[in-house]
Amino acid sequence: MAVSFEKATPSRFDGPPRVIAAGFQIAEGMLVGPRDHFDDPAFDEARRKANYVANYMRAHGPFEPHRLPLDEMEYTTPPEVKKKLEGWFKAAK
Repeated sequence: MAVSFEKATPSRFDGPPRVIAAGFQIAEGMLVGPRDHFDDPAFDEARRKANYVANYMRAHGPFEPHRLPLDEMEYTTPPEVKKKLEGWFKAAK
């Protein structure tokens, strides 16, 4: 998602991925800039769509490979949840 320098720090670990654009130019032998190219309302619709898609994907629940498999998670509860759910599901054929 195209964002300004100010908005480049994500609050959600799973996206949408953010990108910034710094513009520079050389004038009279001096480097001038940076100019924040994405700090522009013209990108608002693209940002809205990126957030919509990220929320839609997130609504499907967690899926790998965005994180370690459940068996390798050490410091969270997925292994415990997996134990509780054993026997509820059948393997896909």
